[in-house]
Amino acid sequence: MVERGGKKRVSVVLFDRFELLDVFGPLELLANLSDRFGINLLAPEAGPVRSAQGPKVLAERSYEDAPDPEIVLVPGGIGTRTLVKDHGFRDWLNSWAGRAEILASVCTGSGVLASAGLLDGYRATSNKRAFAWAREQGPRVEWVAQARWVEDRNRWTSSGVAAGMDMTLALMAKLHTEDVAAAVADGVELDWHRDPTWDPFAVKNGLIAE
Repeated sequence: MVERGGKKRVSVVLFDRFELLDVFGPLELLANLSDRFGINLLAPEAGPVRSAQGPKVLAERSYEDAPDPEIVLVPGGIGTRTLVKDHGFRDWLNSWAGRAEILASVCTGSGVLASAGLLDGYRATSNKRAFAWAREQGPRVEWVAQARWVEDRNRWTSSGVAAGMDMTLALMAKLHTEDVAAAVADGVELDWHRDPTWDPFAVKNGLIAE
């Protein structure tokens, strides 16, 4: 487990039609502690990567040239539906990200992790509107229907899109104290949901009874 203190590299795994906020919500927060977190954007090839919303983002490195993983973040997005069928990608992700000190996902990114076998034997959650799909990707995962995010050892998975920011703040608190994370939340005027079990969307999407 990563100990408090020291600068850690956050490697974000981009792919065609990733979800913008899944990536840039967490990165907005992490960039407020640039002395503690460095950021690398990875993609199949270095260069522009199309998001689900249309704008392209410039990845600095290819998967093949990815640095040793410390903290890895896998976003969701409609592109995950294709990504989980890519056996070459799944093998690479399992081999590379499996060595990470912390492995995190936002939204349907947990489905990607599950498809690569990286959540087997772990508790995890995902976007509630895509929960059934995520669950299909990992039959050996203990899927948690009602959760804003789930922390299980060094695996962190969050619910849909905006939940990734709450999870990121919780991770920052774990690594650098809750006061530090709260100061970042206040700086961006974000109402941080600190309770990982706060999840009205599980009820709204019929995953649990009201």
